[in-house]
Amino acid sequence: MIGSNPEWDAFLSEHRWGVLTTLRASGSPVSSMVAYAREGDTLVISTPADRFKTRSIERNARVNFCALTNSEPFNFVAVEALAEVEREGITEATRAVFAAIADTEYAEPEDLDGWISANNRVILRLVPQRVYGIIR
Repeated sequence: MIGSNPEWDAFLSEHRWGVLTTLRASGSPVSSMVAYAREGDTLVISTPADRFKTRSIERNARVNFCALTNSEPFNFVAVEALAEVEREGITEATRAVFAAIADTEYAEPEDLDGWISANNRVILRLVPQRVYGIIR
């Protein structure tokens, strides 16, 4: 389970979009919208290796992730985590992210391994340290 509250845990399993905040070298935060999936008690995000979020996580693993609803009452669950950048063996985690967004315009490529390589993708794996939220 992610966190100590079953409602928060279920919320993270049921949603697919969130905001990932990483830290610049100066310590100031930078946020970006991402799709995510759950793998066990971690969250996974697929992104190109050359993105700022990848470089900043390699410098400082502390991140904040906030999953949220698309409409009022704007429930959310935030996860303070340590993030790891994975470059090898990421097919299944990438597939999980595509499965999470299957009802959008983003479809899993036929040759997923080729797509991962051609687009220089990595997986950001978030290992939760503290979880909190508001579900009305």
